[in-house]
Amino acid sequence: MKKGALIFVLLFFFGHFMAVACDVCKKNQPKGFENITHGAGPSGDFDYIIIWGAVIIVGFTLFYSLKYLIRPKEDNPDHIKNIVRNEGF
Repeated sequence: MKKGALIFVLLFFFGHFMAVACDVCKKNQPKGFENITHGAGPSGDFDYIIIWGAVIIVGFTLFYSLKYLIRPKEDNPDHIKNIVRNEGF
């Protein structure tokens, strides 16, 4: 267990050095994407539409998943969550 935790900590703190782009890729990336990843990056307007569409979908998904996890507003006494709550599992 200690070995796994050590590997996780090392990857978490030092893994970002492997994830950033090299100097050649930094120069070839468009503005705003200079140090994110290796490769050519977005090449046209349609690529930016896809990226921003994905960002919007992920944002809505994150918002609603947190909203319904924190306050589900399910007051029905026959709801499945009440079985766990009432039986004391």
